Amino acid sequence: MRHDRREDIDSWIRDNLDFDFVRSGGPGGQNVNKLNTKAVARLELDAMELLSEEEKGRLRGRLRNRINREGRIVLSSQEHRTQLDNRRAVSDRMVHLVLSALERRRRRVPTRPTRAAVERRIQEKKRRAERKRRRKAPPPDDV
Repeated sequence: MRHDRREDIDSWIRDNLDFDFVRSGGPGGQNVNKLNTKAVARLELDAMELLSEEEKGRLRGRLRNRINREGRIVLSSQEHRTQLDNRRAVSDRMVHLVLSALERRRRRVPTRPTRAAVERRIQEKKRRAERKRRRKAPPPDDV
């Protein structure tokens, strides 16, 4: 993806995030019971006019576990002690998540091992088999 397009998508996402702030879970002393520092960000997938239908479909497929029934991508952050820091963290994560999901994955070209590699593998198997064979007790003498 072109650099300027990435910047356009980045700024659009940051401008169109909806935030809610709720109480964080876990330990934290008195602060955790009084302040709503956990940031929950939602991004409307269908409202992203910068993206083609193909790209929206790719997002729906790759981010299906993060999309709710209303068609919004939902992320949260509670690792910081302030709303502002959690808001920044969740914004950064949302941008990274969407941009990485939009990237086209390279198709894997299947390769075959070289003849030398096959030969090395077979020789190593023979050495390993010989080593194990030598560990066994010799057969009993029936004389």
